Amino acid sequence: MNHPSAPGAFTVMSYNLWKNHAVSELSRLESDHPIDFLCLQEAHTKTLPETLGDLRLAASTGNDRLGLAVYARADRFRVEETRSFTLDRSVHDIVLAPTPERLVGARLVDETTGERLVVASFHAAPLSALNLVRRRQIHAAHGLLRSLAGDAPVVMIGDFNYPFFTESLRRRLAATDFALTRGTAKTYRKFPMYRGTFDLVTAAGFDVSPITTLPQGLSDHFPILATATPTGGDARADLRVSAAGRVSRPSR
Repeated sequence: MNHPSAPGAFTVMSYNLWKNHAVSELSRLESDHPIDFLCLQEAHTKTLPETLGDLRLAASTGNDRLGLAVYARADRFRVEETRSFTLDRSVHDIVLAPTPERLVGARLVDETTGERLVVASFHAAPLSALNLVRRRQIHAAHGLLRSLAGDAPVVMIGDFNYPFFTESLRRRLAATDFALTRGTAKTYRKFPMYRGTFDLVTAAGFDVSPITTLPQGLSDHFPILATATPTGGDARADLRVSAAGRVSRPSR
């Protein structure tokens, strides 16, 4: 993938490190691909490096177990504010307590355009939970990110654990001005017969290119890489209206 040339466009990669097993691959991924943002899931956040090539750690969750992180290109993006959030808990979360935080976001300024934006790393409840739980988590995450963004556009990328019924999810999100993008290739493979597209992108105020799925490394997930391009003034106006409105729970 070439680096995008459109004003305000950027590339974003997401990688679930599988309990930090794949952390040694990050330097190579940064050097091999034109990454502006790198969003991680299942990372040991206390041992993550502050920099990866041209990327600097912008935000991370405080809990070290199965943590989340966002890296940003240091020479282009200036961090204004970061927040991490807890979401509705599944039975898996209550019993095993893998991490209290399933969302971390950063509001930044693109120094090339002067525009603000929010980029977030997201990790939904596992497949042992109902899709209803994950939909509520996604909906809540979007509302929380809008509180951080104001009228700035938002990209949320990560492990959605939503390999089935994604078209239904896409239709639900369309009513909230967030668009869902998924790649055509599988992004998870644990065993030869256990695979699916788990890693997705949602965005408001950005058009997201089809996702490129990179070769599998040490994780049970594949890294994914996408390009986000600002949609322009009309979409920004719609986003401002949505951000000012009341956030309601999705229908069952």
